[in-house]
Amino acid sequence: MTTRLMLWRELFSEQPRPLLENADFTVTAFRYASGIEGLRVANARGHLVILPWLGQMIWDAEFDGHDLTMRNMFSQPKPAREVVETYGCFAFHSGLLANGCPSPEDTHLLHGEMACASMDEAWLEVEEDSVRVVGRYEYVMGFGHHYLAQPAVTLHKDSALFDIRMAVTNLASVAMPLQYMCHMNYAYVPDATFRQNVPDEALTVRESVPSHVKPTDQWLAFNRRILQGEASLKTLNEPQYYDPEIVFFVDKLDAYTAHPEFTMTAPDGTTFVTRFASDEFNYATRWILYNGDQQVAAFALPATCRPEGFLAAQNNGTLLYLEPQQTRTFTVTTGIA
Repeated sequence: MTTRLMLWRELFSEQPRPLLENADFTVTAFRYASGIEGLRVANARGHLVILPWLGQMIWDAEFDGHDLTMRNMFSQPKPAREVVETYGCFAFHSGLLANGCPSPEDTHLLHGEMACASMDEAWLEVEEDSVRVVGRYEYVMGFGHHYLAQPAVTLHKDSALFDIRMAVTNLASVAMPLQYMCHMNYAYVPDATFRQNVPDEALTVRESVPSHVKPTDQWLAFNRRILQGEASLKTLNEPQYYDPEIVFFVDKLDAYTAHPEFTMTAPDGTTFVTRFASDEFNYATRWILYNGDQQVAAFALPATCRPEGFLAAQNNGTLLYLEPQQTRTFTVTTGIA
């Protein structure tokens, strides 16, 4: 049996307020000094902090004593229209009409409109062995697109793995474009190693240079070495080369497996994992960055296409379309294996 508990903004104040407590879970509502509402969902292994009204971002994730979230410059989430204005979260929903880094010819926001969407509704779904945070967001634009997005995050009993879900339905009378990436910003772990159940050669280093990347001679030389097969990035042991960011793409995952699995293993044996289905996400990106302000090892970002903007996807034939009243659902399982 599923029990639904509706949430409303008045529940969230600067004084933390328990909403649910039982032998397996604790859910606490609070408000940051910035005004953003936070929901701390905890089990015996750790906790998530979810922002139920701001794009249903996962702001914080900590399990088995490990902070999973990238090092960043934000002490708290900020009210934002564009995700770069509050780039301190563990995970956000990139898309849905457009995705990734816009080219100079693109007109969309960095990572799209869904990342910082002001959610219309939020609620908890409580089952015997899980707690789920669910949201609802209706995007509607006069003379434009109209869709319903319903994200959800599920935490399981006694588990350091959790599920991130997105369902999107086209409510318009014409087809809508769809680009989506589940953007998880994992912490950089020195000397961690990467593995995946697709061939190493399936990962190709990005050759285009987005506008936010300012190449250095050292960075360009390292990228050339990777392209020429003289260097690889299977272990996080050369941070001096990871600023600006190093990005790898994996295309057409269904050619290799129906169930892609990517891992990052720390020197102490802790293994972080991301699993999904290639019939939902047929592309993945690996994003590595290390500098004094931001350190991230996003070892697998599942997506419907490369994160190079709307026009790039349109031009290379990877832009999806949803027919009127059609729904597509995407699910990622991630955390500590």
